[in-house]
Amino acid sequence: MLRRWGMMRNMTNESISERSRRWAATMEGYEGAADDVTVAHQDSTASIDVGVAGGANVAGTLAQRENLLDTLLADGATRAHGAGRRVREEEPDEFRTCFERDRDRILHSSAFRRLAGKTQVFVFPDDHMRTRLTHALEVAQVATGVARAVGLNVALTEAIALGHDCGHGPGGHASEEALDPYVVGGFDHATWGADVSLLALNLCLETLDGIRNHSWSRPAPSTPEGEVVSWADRIAYVCHDFEDAVSAGIVEPGELPALVRERCGERRSQQLGTFINAMIRTIRSTGVIGMDARHSEALAAFRSFNYESIYLRAASRQQASAVVGMLRALVEYFAAHPKLIPDVAESGSELESQSAALEQAVAYVAGMTDRFACRSAVTLLNWPIDQLPSGIDR
Repeated sequence: MLRRWGMMRNMTNESISERSRRWAATMEGYEGAADDVTVAHQDSTASIDVGVAGGANVAGTLAQRENLLDTLLADGATRAHGAGRRVREEEPDEFRTCFERDRDRILHSSAFRRLAGKTQVFVFPDDHMRTRLTHALEVAQVATGVARAVGLNVALTEAIALGHDCGHGPGGHASEEALDPYVVGGFDHATWGADVSLLALNLCLETLDGIRNHSWSRPAPSTPEGEVVSWADRIAYVCHDFEDAVSAGIVEPGELPALVRERCGERRSQQLGTFINAMIRTIRSTGVIGMDARHSEALAAFRSFNYESIYLRAASRQQASAVVGMLRALVEYFAAHPKLIPDVAESGSELESQSAALEQAVAYVAGMTDRFACRSAVTLLNWPIDQLPSGIDR
């Protein structure tokens, strides 16, 4: 950085703009009021009293911070303790709770970043349509909004929400059908995310449990935070998938069942607010992680409408069929040529069996983004362009 700054100082006035010179001049920051402290702005004056907040020492040890957080949690909420329960033991972080560390690890993982290139509903979506990544962020917003209001562990809730779809393959749920034949017991993005995609992160058992069991077809999560994410996932995708479909011209707001429009409105902001508030009121009045019958009926009707009008429409089925054929061809190709898989190539070791090669092939293909999978099919398999999955234009 210093070398780069020195080079910029030596550049002539003609070769660098005034804007660039102003930017370069901030490289080293500014001297702060306290000794040996650098600040970000020349006129920075911001400071805080780190000693006391609400009668508690906010600058204390991690254990003291955990105790302070415990006072804000409801009975039955999940508490953070030390480094947390992990498969591989670790030392606690100096400042972050175990679930805050999980959230950060997921946020910085390659599995999470790749969600930006994976289908939510539409392959190769328009600029403003959801991807798996934006879906995960919206689920986190819904889930933490509920968790914070009812006294649950927000960090654990956010970690589960951000990681819940990291096991998805390219092309949306069609990837599960595509990869099913190659995985004992079938391919499930929920279990795959916890047990394969995020395994190296050594997450807390509570976080992995919430990710593994967020789908309603799975056993219930072991924590109330995990249950909240299960609801938040459904609330988020029902509302935003409908909004994307309206934007694409596939459906009209007025086509929603009257039950949904009357109880939840036609706009996403109304719908999200209605379902989130219904959950909060239900949990506060009953203690049960759920939603009252009136609003859960509307959510179910909303989801049913989406299935019939969006997910199962002819173009969606054609898209899914294209995804299945392409991904299966890729798995079989890489199973036959495992040394083309980066992890296998880097290890330099021979795989012990064909089943081991198949496992590596499935893991590699499942981790691909939509575009990388399509590009691989075209370059390696001479896959016909007109047989690739397409977006809303086909």
